[in-house]
Amino acid sequence: MTISRKSRSSVNVGVDVGKDMLDICIHEKGIHWQEVNTREGVARVLRRLSHYQVERLVMEATGHYQLLLAEQAFLKELPVCVVKPLSVRRYAGAIEQLAKIDKIDAAVIAEFAAVIQPRPAPAKSRKLILIKDLLARRRQVMQMRTQELNRLQIMGKHVAPSCKRLLVTLDKEVVRLEKLLDEQVDTENEWAEKKSLLKTAPGIGNTMVYTLLADLPELGTMNNKQASALVGVAPINRDSGKVRGKRRVYGGRAGVRTTLYMATLSATQCNSVIRKFYQRLVAMGKHKKVAITACMRKFIVILNAMLRDNMAWQT
Repeated sequence: MTISRKSRSSVNVGVDVGKDMLDICIHEKGIHWQEVNTREGVARVLRRLSHYQVERLVMEATGHYQLLLAEQAFLKELPVCVVKPLSVRRYAGAIEQLAKIDKIDAAVIAEFAAVIQPRPAPAKSRKLILIKDLLARRRQVMQMRTQELNRLQIMGKHVAPSCKRLLVTLDKEVVRLEKLLDEQVDTENEWAEKKSLLKTAPGIGNTMVYTLLADLPELGTMNNKQASALVGVAPINRDSGKVRGKRRVYGGRAGVRTTLYMATLSATQCNSVIRKFYQRLVAMGKHKKVAITACMRKFIVILNAMLRDNMAWQT
């Protein structure tokens, strides 16, 4: 049986995802077409792509509109890359592509895939997506709770009962969401094992564990530099000529970094390893914020090693 030339073609595919339509572009072939963003339309897209060797299937993170295509592509074992829209727009600006319509956007995403070669994302199951949604909702409820606490402090006594009633409701909702998160994690053996390992680290609570599972699924498969860079706690050089600028942390996954910051603050009090490291840096004259950032980097590196080596926390 001979294999056709088409079946051996290696291609990069860009998809501009809309609420109702998908614009697809195969960069190496210059092919563009549209499909409806439904289960049937996605099936037709993947059936057509099955004739090629897909190096990357790249789409932007557009809320939930890309999830159907990404999920079905994962099931077909295609290398899916979900990238930040800002990264694509900056690339479009670099190549002076100022026009913006769906067909052009798909072509720019496909070229971005071929030139930049973003790393494929880990496959995400429905349950992992549900965990991410529950975490996002918990953050929203906690933000509303903080707002009500602030109002309780500054509003008059006539408004205080209303704030207190809302706080009671919000507290109940947080408990309900955390219970749902527990149930989802405990149904998956791999997640349950990771949860039990991570929670052996003093300072790590359920919120930090769920954030790592959902928003940093690569944890345990990276080296130290990759782990700290992905979270956004690796110092970035800012040098030019003879000028040596300050090293600053930049980029990374903001949600993970924020939760890690709170966990590290707790760890400086209850975790002997992180506490001693923090105290030593402060004693050396480091600014407290710099010391906390260094502790965050040390903490995520240790957590990455724990999952990689399948070992509990050791002091």
